[in-house]
Amino acid sequence: MESKVIDLDNNAVGNIQLSTEVFEVPVRADLLQRAVVWQLAKRQAGTHKTKTYGEVAGSTRKIVKQKGSGGARHGGIRAPQFRGGGKAFGPVVRSHEIGMPKKVRALALRTALSSKVKDGKLIILDDAKLTEGKTKLLVQKLGKLGLSSALIIGGAELDVNFKRAAANIPQIDVLPQQGTNVYDILRRDTLVLTRAAVEHLEARLK
Repeated sequence: MESKVIDLDNNAVGNIQLSTEVFEVPVRADLLQRAVVWQLAKRQAGTHKTKTYGEVAGSTRKIVKQKGSGGARHGGIRAPQFRGGGKAFGPVVRSHEIGMPKKVRALALRTALSSKVKDGKLIILDDAKLTEGKTKLLVQKLGKLGLSSALIIGGAELDVNFKRAAANIPQIDVLPQQGTNVYDILRRDTLVLTRAAVEHLEARLK
């Protein structure tokens, strides 16, 4: 599968052959959903915590005698039914991460890339570099490319000027090639890959 390569001024600078194994697999919504859930669960902090009966401050004295009061059989004042008592079955600090096999993750990433190709939302850039880190300059160049919502994936090391210029532009994300992931691909309208990123992804996912 052949695709046109352009520069930041939207001028054609050549063509590139895209691997059908990576960019032309059947699009499966179930895999994309599974990958997004896996990613978001993994980043969830899980630092919520409530105090249990044994952790709240308070006396352990039995508040009424066991029999003869006509009321309920209460123990300590720290029990969950009392105000200020411990929480029964409350949240604890834990990891929300779920499992997802490596091969399924790789297939989900191939599916996400293929979905952008299918929708005509994939652009191949010769390189993502700027002579100066000015947001105004990058906005002009993105305007030439017709991009308002895009994920731009560069090489192993991002160009400092390009990264700095893109930092203040809403709905424009920039990632190095090793940070390519399903969630960020799907959350932006257009996917922009550099030549280096294409070579990396094909080597990684073939």
